[in-house]
Amino acid sequence: MNTKAPLVLASKSPRRHQLLADAGFEFEIVGRDVEEIIYDDIHPRAVAVMISENKAKAYDDLCGDNIVITADTIVTIKDKVLGKPADLKEATRMLKMLSGKSHHVITGVTLFHKGRFRSFSDETKVTFRDLRDSEIDYYVENYRPLDKAGAYGIQEWIGMVGVDHIEGDFYNVMGLPLGKLYLELMQME
Repeated sequence: MNTKAPLVLASKSPRRHQLLADAGFEFEIVGRDVEEIIYDDIHPRAVAVMISENKAKAYDDLCGDNIVITADTIVTIKDKVLGKPADLKEATRMLKMLSGKSHHVITGVTLFHKGRFRSFSDETKVTFRDLRDSEIDYYVENYRPLDKAGAYGIQEWIGMVGVDHIEGDFYNVMGLPLGKLYLELMQME
């Protein structure tokens, strides 16, 4: 799948790389460290978009004729925003908070082209069954929860055995709402 302008995926996320490739797009990958500040005083959907736009600004030098794609995913439960856990203890605490409850996964996406931002977000409701402490401990010890919002990857073991159901885009929970992204890219043509 080719777009009118070359695509640059500005992300270190291997999940986003794989998703965009699986969707058939040709793109270049770049990754820089950009601070992800979570603002408590604005709506969670706005938080995800704001972080995505801040990431896009860090790639101003690549914008030009390219379409730079940035994204950020957060998890919310009862209006509390969960980003990436700082350590394994926090990852365990987050998973215990999500156990047996529903939460929302919000991904903000920004398309940065010729100095202009085109941003959008998607939201998916995820419900976990009650997780045993031993299941949480197994996941935290054997997988990489520190690079994921809410401390889990739905495509990993904990998602396979612990998610009761989802309402919305599965790929959004993985970090890139492909259906919406495709439509936004086609509108840029």
